[in-house]
Order: sequence, then C-alpha cells, then structure tokens
Amino acid sequence: MSTFELKTHQIGRTYSQPHFFILNKGQNSGKPLINPCPNCFVVTVPTEEEKNTLYHLSMMLQIGGFYAYHLKGSVIPFISIDDCRNTLKDGYTSLLNESKELQKHISIVSAISRKEAELQKVISKMADLKVSYIQSLFSNKQNRATKGNKNQINLLA
Repeated sequence: MSTFELKTHQIGRTYSQPHFFILNKGQNSGKPLINPCPNCFVVTVPTEEEKNTLYHLSMMLQIGGFYAYHLKGSVIPFISIDDCRNTLKDGYTSLLNESKELQKHISIVSAISRKEAELQKVISKMADLKVSYIQSLFSNKQNRATKGNKNQINLLA
C-alpha cells in the first residue's frame, strides 16, 4: 500500500522526497500540479513510481468530480486537507487490489491527456491563424483605401 503524506504547502519550502502538489481552492480543487502555487497541498511519497501513480490517480479523481463533492465555501470553494487526504486514500485503496488494472487505467488517461494537449495546441494555432488572416485582410483594404484617397487629393490640386 502507498504511504503518502499530505500537508499544506508553505511558499518557499523545498522537498527532498518525490512530491507533487494538489490545488485546494477554486473550482479546480483537487487538480494535481507539478509546480506549487499559494493555495495547494503537497503530497510526498517514498518513491518516484508511487508519485506518478498518486499524481495520475489524483487527476482521475479531479476529472471525475470526486473532490468536487467535498467543496466548501460559497464565494471561493475549497477542499479541506482531511477531505482531500481521505478522497485520495479511498481512491487508492479501492483500486489497490487491481494494481495492473490501475496502471492500465493510468496509461489510458495519460494518453488521452497527451492527445488533448496536442489538440489544444492545434486549436490555439488555428485561432492565431484566423486572427492573422483577418488582420491582413483589413490591412490590405486600408492600404487600398489610403492609396485611393491620395489619388483624389492629387486630382484636386
């Protein structure tokens, strides 16, 4: 069984053990992070393999809405450290007996996430292309209009 430690991250603190962070405020509470932010927990584990397993498990729990069930607060929702710890622990123990299955699920979700990131890049580039095309279209029309106005001024003089 995985032995992980979940604590509130203190800004500026570094960790020697393998670790990742979990966002604890906002609608994305429970989202695992590689880099820390002011409102996050830190999960430390003994091995890099356990870190990867728990990181992806946390991602699956966040995407599945399992952390959202525990959100508190009306203005800025947040998840408590105990609810986060218990959700992560329950998710891990429910899939513990199926270790090979868990790794299979993690690899599938990772592949989907990679493909999603690739498609997001393509969508971003398409949006940039659309903006560039529209800007060039209007700059060409403005250049033609400016040249037409200069010809009219020359005729009047």
